[in-house]
Amino acid sequence: MSLRDFLERFRPVGTPGASATGVPADRTAERAVELEPALAQLTDVQQEAERIRAAADEAAAAVRQDAVRQAAELVAAARERAPEIRRLAAEPVLREARREAEVLRLAGGRTASAVRERAGERLPDLVDRAVADALRLAGGPGEGEAP
Repeated sequence: MSLRDFLERFRPVGTPGASATGVPADRTAERAVELEPALAQLTDVQQEAERIRAAADEAAAAVRQDAVRQAAELVAAARERAPEIRRLAAEPVLREARREAEVLRLAGGRTASAVRERAGERLPDLVDRAVADALRLAGGPGEGEAP
């Protein structure tokens, strides 16, 4: 009990003047009686708030667990689909590479054909020169001589 509460007990109860007999008022007890129902209601409200918080914590934990499970499922599905996605992504590149390879093959075929044609055109002359050189070295009929 504080000094103020102690002194409050001796405060005059009535109006100044002739003394009146009486018991000093216990204001602390009066306040306690007055506030007790309101404080009891607050206790109930605090307990209800604690129950609500606990239920919210449980619900949040369940949501987090569900989110973790869903994330794991998404990752597993993505890993499963990754080869197909890579194949689909590579398909246009491979198609273009095959087209370029075909163009190069056709160009190479044309070049090889041109080389064969030129070789065919030059071969008789080269053969004649090679035979003439061989005969000259072997001591056979020379140039201008009939064989």
